[in-house]
Amino acid sequence: MNILVKSATIIDPKSEFHNSTQDLLIENGMITKIAGNIKNSKNYKEVKLENLHVSQGWFDSSVSFGEPGFEERETIENGLKTAAASGFTAVALNANTNPVLDSNSDITFVNSKSNNHIVTLLPIGALTIKSKGEDLAELYDMSTAGAVAFYDYKKPISNPNLMKIALQYAGNFNGLVCSFPQENKIAGNGVMNENITSTRLGLKGNPALAEELQVARDLFLLEYTGGKLHIPTISTATSLNLIREAKKKKLNVTCSVAIHNLYFTDKVLTEFNTHYKVLPPLRTQSDVEALIEGVKDGTIDMVTSDHTPIDIEQKKVEFDHADYGTIGLESAFGALQNIFTTKKTVDILTKGKARFGLDVVPLNIGNIANMTLFNPSSKFVFSKEHVLSKSKNAIFENEALKGQVYGIISNNKVSINL
Repeated sequence: MNILVKSATIIDPKSEFHNSTQDLLIENGMITKIAGNIKNSKNYKEVKLENLHVSQGWFDSSVSFGEPGFEERETIENGLKTAAASGFTAVALNANTNPVLDSNSDITFVNSKSNNHIVTLLPIGALTIKSKGEDLAELYDMSTAGAVAFYDYKKPISNPNLMKIALQYAGNFNGLVCSFPQENKIAGNGVMNENITSTRLGLKGNPALAEELQVARDLFLLEYTGGKLHIPTISTATSLNLIREAKKKKLNVTCSVAIHNLYFTDKVLTEFNTHYKVLPPLRTQSDVEALIEGVKDGTIDMVTSDHTPIDIEQKKVEFDHADYGTIGLESAFGALQNIFTTKKTVDILTKGKARFGLDVVPLNIGNIANMTLFNPSSKFVFSKEHVLSKSKNAIFENEALKGQVYGIISNNKVSINL
């Protein structure tokens, strides 16, 4: 793949060309020249786009596609196309499939489905067999097949001894253990944040305490065992503070937050719109403000779209009975830009790679071309026409967002949105 990218503003603090507008010559998938004006002497395809910016390729640490088993929600092929069009050069795929990805052969299968794609797929293996929380899955075998972490997606490990053993065992091969932060006995049948809003709406509440108890437990276990722990999608100020204190103790812990938990509060649920039914639930304004500060100060290591396609039969029902989840790849960039500056948004979208085993490749001469192309200034209202997923459960539908993704260059391929 040979291409000449013209007049692009480079946003990459690790690049010597950061904050400058340059041409980038890419030959056979490598950046061979960066300069103010490169002549196209070999008549390569040129990319000239309005207000073009480029950064290192974006990464999402938590996406779900459905395949195998839930292809009606999303296939791996269409999911990766959606990721590419949304600016992501790599995504970590959750194990919530049917069958659950809990063996070497399962990981090998999803890797084979993504071979030679422009987007790199990083499979996450289930932590326990069939994600039932009873017995550890084949962690080491899955790691040899390419699993980058181990996580029972949205299913907390209720047995603390099992979590202790998982951290100890995975520590033998530097495996990353993920633990969903919820104590089910406290959460009960809650379907939204326990607060005055849930009381007013007559919906059962899921208290912040349910998350915070689990976070505290897992941090104590990490301190006891060692190992590597990732706590995905925290949603409360107290959870944030617990992790902040753990990091001061030099514990090997990272965490993420879903974009929608930085954007919406539980007050949007007044019309019982199931697009807003997510897990963890939308919390309070004070939680949102604390989480945003946690992203800014680095306590929160990464922000995820937590992209979860759900077919209409599971969403267009009474709120109590609707499935949790929202798609989010397509709206991630535009939503983040409503909260943060462009430079901070790019920083957020490029963080977390090393934690999940990806190389960090700056935009410098001689490096492999792995980049996202975008216009940070355009504004639009996110609507159904912007949804590329097979499922349409978009929490950001009808939101005014900022920024247009042009495409990506990765794996010696180029994909530009027309």
